[in-house]
Formats: sequence, C-alpha cells, structure tokens
Amino acid sequence: MVLFQPALITKVSPDSIGEEIGFEPGDAIVSINGVKPRDLIDYRFLCSEEILELEVIDTAGKVHQIEIEKEYDDDLGIEFETALFDGLIQCNNRCPFCFIDQQPPGKRKSLYFKDDDYRLSFLYGSYLTLTNLPEKEWDRIEQMRLSPLYVSVHATEPDLRIHLLKNPRAGQILEQFRWFQERRLQIHAQVVVCPGINDGKYLEQTLLDLAAFHQGEIPTIISAAIVPVGLTRFRPPGDELIPVSLEKAQETIALVQKLQARFQQSLGTTFAWLADEWFLIAGEELPTESHYEDYPQIGNGVGSIRQFIKDFQALAEEILPQKLHSRRSYTWVVGNAVEMAFQPLVNRLNAVEGLEIKLAALKSIYWGQEMTVTGLLTGQDLVSELSNQKLGEAILLPSLMLKHDDTRFLDDLTVQEVSERLNTPIIPVTGIEELLQTCIC
Repeated sequence: MVLFQPALITKVSPDSIGEEIGFEPGDAIVSINGVKPRDLIDYRFLCSEEILELEVIDTAGKVHQIEIEKEYDDDLGIEFETALFDGLIQCNNRCPFCFIDQQPPGKRKSLYFKDDDYRLSFLYGSYLTLTNLPEKEWDRIEQMRLSPLYVSVHATEPDLRIHLLKNPRAGQILEQFRWFQERRLQIHAQVVVCPGINDGKYLEQTLLDLAAFHQGEIPTIISAAIVPVGLTRFRPPGDELIPVSLEKAQETIALVQKLQARFQQSLGTTFAWLADEWFLIAGEELPTESHYEDYPQIGNGVGSIRQFIKDFQALAEEILPQKLHSRRSYTWVVGNAVEMAFQPLVNRLNAVEGLEIKLAALKSIYWGQEMTVTGLLTGQDLVSELSNQKLGEAILLPSLMLKHDDTRFLDDLTVQEVSERLNTPIIPVTGIEELLQTCIC
C-alpha cells in the first residue's frame, strides 16, 4: 500500500463551496486541519467541521494554505480520482471461483485488481473476506464505527473456508463475527455456492451459523445472500469447479426456502435470500415483491429483476404514449438470463403504436457461458450474435455493460468499434426512464 498520496480532485460541482474557493480539477488536498486523509472516509469525517484549514497543491505544484468557514456537514462539492488516497488493500486469497482470475490476459490493468478493502465495502457495498486486515485496521473499523460491512463468507466450517479461500486465516470467520457482535457493528453476508464443495449440508450449516448472529436489538449479521458460482472458459485448469445445473439450482432453492420458512418463524425475517440467477437457471418464477422485504441484498442481484420490472411498469404507465408521431424501431440488448422475465416488458413497449422493440437476449460466447447476465456481455458477443441481423434504427445498450464513465466493454472493445462492425448506431442507456424516453423520442 502506498501511504498518504494527496487526494487528487477530478471534478468541482457548479455553485459549490469548492468552486467558490477556486478549486480546479488537478488540484490535490494534502491535509485537512493538519490531518492527511487516507481515503474518502477520512475526508468526509474531517470535512464535517465548521472551520477547515486545508493544505492544497495546485496543478502547477504550488502549495496553498486555505481556510474555509462553513455550516456543519456542508459538502465542499468536489470529487476525487479515487476513494482511496493511500492505495488499494489487495486480496491475499486464491479462491478458485474468483472472477478476476477467470479473465484472459492482456486487458486493461484495472480488470485484474483484486481488492479486499473494508473501506470500499463500507462506502460502496463491495465484499471483503476479513482475512488480511492488520490490527490497526480492525481498530479503525471500531473507532470510526464503519458499519455495516459486506463480507464474503462462503462457508463457516473453518477447514472448508480455508480450502475455499486457500488462506489459513480464513478459518477465523466465526471469531471475527463475535468481534463485530461485541462492538455492536453489523454485516451483510454473502455465500457463493460451488456445487459439490460448499452446497447441500455445508450450505445449510453456514446459513444456520449466520442466522445465530441475527439476534438482539442490533443483530450482527443483518442479511445473507446465496449466489451461484459464475464460471468462464478462461478459468485455471484443475480448479475442481463445475457450473450450477438446472437440477442443482432447483435443489438449492428447495433447501434455502425450507430455511427461510424457519427463519421467518424464529427471526421474523427471511434473513437469507437467493440471488435471482437461481430462479433463472432453474426455470422457476421469481418470488413476489413482498418476499424481498426492504431489498437488503439488491446489490448482490437479490430481487433486482423484480424491482426492475416493478419500476418499469410504473414508469411505462407514466411515460409511454398510446401512439408515436413517427415510427421507431430499436433492438434492446440484454443477457439471455432475463429473456423470459423481460418479455412482458417488451410486449408493453410494442403496445405503443408505431414503436417496434426487438429483444436481443444474448449468451456470452466470449466468456463461454450458456446463460449470461446483462452486465457480462462484451462487445465481441454483440458482434458475434447481431451481425447480419435487422437491428432497426439503433441498438439500446444498458450502460452497465460498459466501464464506468467510459465506452469500453469488458473485452476492451469500444461502443464506436462495435457500432461500426454492426453498421448500426448504439445508444447506451442508464436506467429505466432513459430507456423509455429513448424509445419514444
């Protein structure tokens, strides 16, 4: 880890305190009230004061001392190159199912960063394993009350978790839960199920162990998500992993639903939720909206399809007209995992007179997956599957297929390159409202 690099500013919001002070992209904050912030957590904590003394380096390398007086908790309106000013805490595990290790070589460096950073977990809900935190970081979690954190558990049986993570420290997970419990800090848990390894009786025991920490006024483990292992054709040989079959998905759904009924009785909550992919693989209906309670694991794909459908239907009633003034024709690209679930949405769009939407539900030849979620589709998949097809005026592309704030797919092809190969414009769309507005405007 690189220690205490200045926090590089990349954006200053209009009409903000930062703009008023004269901050510009390229400036960097060295210290706030004499403290060098390690990360966005420190920055937010330090900036909650009413009087700030900042040391700043401008784009020319000149150092400035700036004093700011503001209302308590007022935001400065600046954004940074990264949330971590002192570098990323790297993962020291060798999980065979890690997606980072299932990618081909030669792509952009950011695709190979294996983070296990509690700060990204606190800020953005990314999952960590708790295997590589030195004592000072545990102390910081406690002192700053960094809760909830999101923890990849996979198994609570010590030897099995050590086997899965290939790390002898992985067996300490129950002791670590007790540490959180004693300090009244909370966790959202995740279990990636690998058939033949941590499924069946091991999965049942893991969920029962997790539920034992959902007790009292402040439960330590708030929720658990059960996710099917995702495999690609680039994974290392001899990894002992097999994909989740239809039969395994059905078996796992039945096991978890039995436990869910038990948890509802004993805990008053479903507590452990299956990711949507289980139902898609099994060919079963998604649970109803009420099943997901307050969607505690939606970032893990638990209930995201159900919520998307609900929000789509509500916005469609509000936005879609009965008829268009001029005809429109588009191809909407999604992963084939959601084909059946999204067909009613396509029917609703095509109910608008003059609008024609074709759903292109694609599998990923690039990753070697027969069933693929939308976010994993690549530029090569679009080229392979859509070449020589009638695609209408343009392709509607969910922006989650692209690198954040960029136009590159996971295989490093750009939107422009794919558009040229398909001889069709591509329109990235973010969110349901933008999708609907694009269809009718």
